[in-house]
Amino acid sequence: MRRPLIGITTYGRDVENKFYLPAPYVEAVDRARGTPLLLPHSKTICEEEFGVLDGLILSGGGDMDPAWYGGYSHEKLYMVDRDRDEHELALARHAVKVNLPALAICRGAQILNVALGGTLITHLPDAVGEDVPHRSPPRQPTRHTVRVQPGSRLARLLGQTDIEIASWHHQALRAVSPELNIVAHAPDGTIEAVEMPNHPWLFGVQWHPELTADQDASQQRLFDALVHAASAYRQKHTHET
Repeated sequence: MRRPLIGITTYGRDVENKFYLPAPYVEAVDRARGTPLLLPHSKTICEEEFGVLDGLILSGGGDMDPAWYGGYSHEKLYMVDRDRDEHELALARHAVKVNLPALAICRGAQILNVALGGTLITHLPDAVGEDVPHRSPPRQPTRHTVRVQPGSRLARLLGQTDIEIASWHHQALRAVSPELNIVAHAPDGTIEAVEMPNHPWLFGVQWHPELTADQDASQQRLFDALVHAASAYRQKHTHET
């Protein structure tokens, strides 16, 4: 029996006109015994092609165009790519529509929220200050604690409610879609995770679990559980067809 096929969106085009993705995303899926499939954004990709996937990871990297959520331009915005935005918004809506297991990471969590009608904080320090650093200057990961809501699906999945995570962002969720439940916060009140109660398996985390999953079992569980849910999704849809 083949491993579940997990689509992972790539980062946008770099200065050499190449699509790329940091290796830890692929390594975390491989440890979970899934088959990673990189998904560069393309205007030709449609829902029929999304249908080959058993699971989805919406990756981090770069900012959304604030026009998608009624935001404003800011000097700290970087790697804005409307083609990537459009592709990933379509993927997020597809995952919701067909109950595809999905893990939305950092930018991915923001994509998910905007796809469902939510909004973003354009530059987090403007809203919550800098007592809790969410990235190191100029744009590097850092660590801070997160409190996960006891009794939430995410808390049960992680096996704990107080965690230390790898953080690498300057934007975050503002108005959260009514289709999502907020289930984790940073000490400064920043929304750190959401889950979808009416979906079999869909989580958005503002942090980067792939960066610590090789050393932190609680973070690897996110990928293990995604692949497990993807396996069940594939079996269900194989039987239906």
